[in-house]
Amino acid sequence: MINDLDTDVFVRIQTDLLVVGDSIITDRHHASNGNYQDDDPQNQIGGIIPAFALSGWLRHGMEHVVQRKDGTACHPGEANANFMKASVYDRDLEDGYHEKGTCTEDPKKDNGCVIFDLFGGFAGIPGKVMRRPVKFNPIRSSVDYTRGQAEGHYRRLNRNVVSRNPDDGREPLRNTELDAVANLDGSWHLSFREMKPEFIGLLAVAIEFLNDHRTDFMHQLGGARNFGAGIVDCHLINPLYTEQELKRVFDRGKRTTKTMKDKDDQWATEYRPALVDELETRIAAGL
Repeated sequence: MINDLDTDVFVRIQTDLLVVGDSIITDRHHASNGNYQDDDPQNQIGGIIPAFALSGWLRHGMEHVVQRKDGTACHPGEANANFMKASVYDRDLEDGYHEKGTCTEDPKKDNGCVIFDLFGGFAGIPGKVMRRPVKFNPIRSSVDYTRGQAEGHYRRLNRNVVSRNPDDGREPLRNTELDAVANLDGSWHLSFREMKPEFIGLLAVAIEFLNDHRTDFMHQLGGARNFGAGIVDCHLINPLYTEQELKRVFDRGKRTTKTMKDKDDQWATEYRPALVDELETRIAAGL
């Protein structure tokens, strides 16, 4: 069954506003040096959303899935690190995590737990899933969804912290700037260096979990969550789809074909249950 699936899968991501802590890389250098204003709504600025925040968001969802199935997840922090808040780290270990790398005796030979297997990061061992950045463009016709791109509109937002004293007439005390992408809609491209059924099973369940909990503060994406950013609608695009069917998902002028509906039924009744069973078997084995 796993041989029927490609090593490349796509997650659809839709959000009204996204602010990421490691910033957004824009192509604003294409604008005229003398005329460009970063807050001008007429700017046609595209760019890249780094994979760091997306990766942490996905991992967080996967960790919770493993913990809900009575397993423990590899902690993302090094076990020998000098943590500023050691008590918080200790609480993590009591709350469904194990120290990073303790699930394997030799990371070059043993796969460890499913989280370690996917994300790696110990003794220079890479994970089995490669998370790519999302390239966004405000012009829909220029977006290639088969390459993990999205439609999105970049703005630099300014926010004033003002005086609360009535005599000051809301005089600004401090100004802050945020790089943001609004009305983001596209695909996130994930590639597996090695395909295992439990990987796809965990991805499917984790994306469903993140979608169901998208308004929970802990499972929102990026920064500025107090201001409504990072509430993400997401779902795993059927891995059985062809490239043309993937494009059709994002084509607002076309409907789902009968073949796509048949593949949806096949995924829901055959593939997904079998892949989740493989995940549960691995977690039950302590891996």
